[in-house]
Amino acid sequence: MRKKILAANWKMNLLRNEALELYRQFSQFTDNQNVQIYSSALYLTELAQYNSLTIGAQNFYFENAGAFTGEISLNQLRSCNVNHVLIGHSERRQLFAETDEILRKKVDAAIENGFNLIFCCGEPLDIRQSENHVEYVVNQLELALFQVPSEKWDQIAIAYEPIWAIGTGMTATSEQAEEMHREIRTAISYKFGNELAEKVSILYGGSCNEKNASELFACENVDGGLIGGASLKSESFHEILKALYELH
Repeated sequence: MRKKILAANWKMNLLRNEALELYRQFSQFTDNQNVQIYSSALYLTELAQYNSLTIGAQNFYFENAGAFTGEISLNQLRSCNVNHVLIGHSERRQLFAETDEILRKKVDAAIENGFNLIFCCGEPLDIRQSENHVEYVVNQLELALFQVPSEKWDQIAIAYEPIWAIGTGMTATSEQAEEMHREIRTAISYKFGNELAEKVSILYGGSCNEKNASELFACENVDGGLIGGASLKSESFHEILKALYELH
């Protein structure tokens, strides 16, 4: 049975006391280790010491050490008791010019160092409108993720995030989400076989909130969510969590 994962991506939000308080509120309603919090790097050490929920990093560099000013290595994250990372978020791709080549190196480094990762993929509006969205997303997987050997895929979850539905108030319909999640799983099956494909958790990451979560999570191939804005409010995140586990 696939893991049902709910990941909170706090992005560049929350001051220290706000982050600690939000974590405290989350931990009051769940101790499920499949609830993952990706906070600012400034707070990782402090949050990780509580050990109630899984703490992950939003970003890292693929080298273990060196003259890379401003970057964070996997070794440094591990020393802070962090072993989960996001890779390939659309904001990293678009705003910080992370190419498929860079993402491939990040994936390889995370796998080699024993980290668990959520690999993000998704299409911009023009690709969706041209109806090339399936080819576009599968190509992202082929270029940066499909080099990972099958025996290492227990470290991987995938988040489908339609770029046109992130922070815009737009959300993919449940039919659109299910179509892409199914196509992603089919691509994995073609590459690695159906048994592996059926084990991979695929999360929806495009403006999922407490109002649409139940419908999205009812889809056969949607195994949870990568939650942005709605994860900054304890009540909203709690409702999304209840929607995920009540349906499954």
